[in-house]
Amino acid sequence: MKPTRYLLLAVAALLPAAPGLSARKPSQSPSPVNTVPIAASAPVEAAPTPVSPLTRMAPSADPKVLRLAQAAMQCAQAGGMGVDARRLAVIDYSRPSLLPRLWVFDLVAGKLLHEEVVAHGQGSGENLATRFSNRNGSHQSSLGLFVTRDTYQGRNGYSLRMHGLEPGVNDAAMARAIVMHGADYVNPAAGQRMGRLGRSWGCPAVRSAIARPIIDLLKNGQFVFSYYPDQAWLARSALLNCPAAKLAKQAINKHAIGKHAIAKPTTVAHGASG
Repeated sequence: MKPTRYLLLAVAALLPAAPGLSARKPSQSPSPVNTVPIAASAPVEAAPTPVSPLTRMAPSADPKVLRLAQAAMQCAQAGGMGVDARRLAVIDYSRPSLLPRLWVFDLVAGKLLHEEVVAHGQGSGENLATRFSNRNGSHQSSLGLFVTRDTYQGRNGYSLRMHGLEPGVNDAAMARAIVMHGADYVNPAAGQRMGRLGRSWGCPAVRSAIARPIIDLLKNGQFVFSYYPDQAWLARSALLNCPAAKLAKQAINKHAIGKHAIAKPTTVAHGASG
């Protein structure tokens, strides 16, 4: 071996190992970074609309209509009308005549006393009522809030007078003889054959078999509320525009579905013989 090669080998043996030439350890994964788990935030839900006590008593009724009826009653009482009322009747004329659409509530005992069919006026429509009036001779039903008066025996038997509280909407009820009474034509079995219940001249007529019990519950200062989604009435009624009633109206407008959403609004005419 040549001297030069011996010299190079000797020098190489004396040099420290270079960092880049040293033996490498097996590659290691970087240490994991400690993280704090973040829980997914729950979706924010709108506060549910409070359930009216009337809805608990009558789950088959439209809760929005019941809230509106109660609010209108409270507005009337705030104005000194029917302050001692213990009972409230609600009629939902947006329902077909062959379905129960009259509910009678005992407000003190918190009970539903009656759930019944009820007739509308001949001039209001066939199975579905779509037209309403305050005009004498129209033979149409009237909307709005009524406070009941006394009873009497008339051509339709035992009857209940009703005083309309809404000017231009139902305040002609006494003059028109719009009263609650029994009638043989309020017969669901016969109505099924005809495709509608028998009709009145504008009165909320009920089955003869239950007329007297219902009338006795509602006489002398109780409330009757008749509803249909008539936008003109909803907009101008003083009893539907006090603070409590406005909240109920907002619920109806926001959540209107089904028949309420597609019902064609009608204007309540001013001024039917019972």
